[in-house]
Amino acid sequence: MFTPASLSIALLMMITSAICWGSWANTYKGVKNYRFELFYWDYAVGIFLVSLIFALTMGSTGHDASSFLNNVHSADTNNIVSTMIGGAIFNLANLLLVAAIDMAGLAIAFPVSIGIALVVGVISSYILQPKGNAALLAAGVICALIAVVLDGKAYGSLAIAGRSVSKKSIMTCIVSGVLMGLWAPFVARAMTNGHTLGPYSIAVFLTLGALLSCLIWNVYFMKNPLVGEPVSFSGFFNAPASGHALGLLGGFIWGTGMVFNLVAANFTGVAISYAIGQSAPMVAALWGVLAWKEFAGAGSKAKTYLFLMFVFYCLAILLVARSNG
Repeated sequence: MFTPASLSIALLMMITSAICWGSWANTYKGVKNYRFELFYWDYAVGIFLVSLIFALTMGSTGHDASSFLNNVHSADTNNIVSTMIGGAIFNLANLLLVAAIDMAGLAIAFPVSIGIALVVGVISSYILQPKGNAALLAAGVICALIAVVLDGKAYGSLAIAGRSVSKKSIMTCIVSGVLMGLWAPFVARAMTNGHTLGPYSIAVFLTLGALLSCLIWNVYFMKNPLVGEPVSFSGFFNAPASGHALGLLGGFIWGTGMVFNLVAANFTGVAISYAIGQSAPMVAALWGVLAWKEFAGAGSKAKTYLFLMFVFYCLAILLVARSNG
């Protein structure tokens, strides 16, 4: 299988990963009159297809024991099941994240949800495997929590500018963040115990678990939506081709980021790859503020909160990465 041959290639893959993770949601922002519950079917297919394409191409070079099909054949069944469970948990978290984007916008939903995920992920990982500098980890968690509070303050200040503010959107972000921080241990198990899965295999089974779980999670949200009236599958089949194309493109972008992050981690180690990947919310926030003008007319107080949010989130990432260094 293909793995980076140098630090520069690994770094380029990690930066690409962060850009992909922070940018895929623009495809949903770009659709018109297409409910997120329907858009998400295209997205889920997209993340699985692109992971499979990478696995059968980049992951199958050399045809040695580490190549995709050989790795799947030799891996423990428990590790495959564990990865798919992680994918199902991720998928529920991501569905809630897309719902929150629908309600609050990119600049709010991403930093709040992923900031909480960073906190939950760091704490749960340390409980399961107490490695790293506890003081730096604690400082990183505190900075992440401060960033989340500042982003919430920025969102609340929109009310002063006469913009609608939804408490439901913040609660959706919080639940999404907690779940987003819980799926990683299932994947970590598959990468470290017994006959392990390689990065390409992890990506395939993670996204397969996500796709299959749509039959539970997404069907539920179609019948019990967080926003608007229930939707039926007829809306999916009657959707314009551009809506389907953007959904698939969103999945391809996110899936590319996942594969690149996992493959780069083989060279740099998980701590560095994870830390750079977690800068994705900053990319998403920039899209929300600069491209989609989500804080237009919000006033200087909101912009100050947003700037401080960027500062504390960057500090959180640096401290978490340093604690594992």
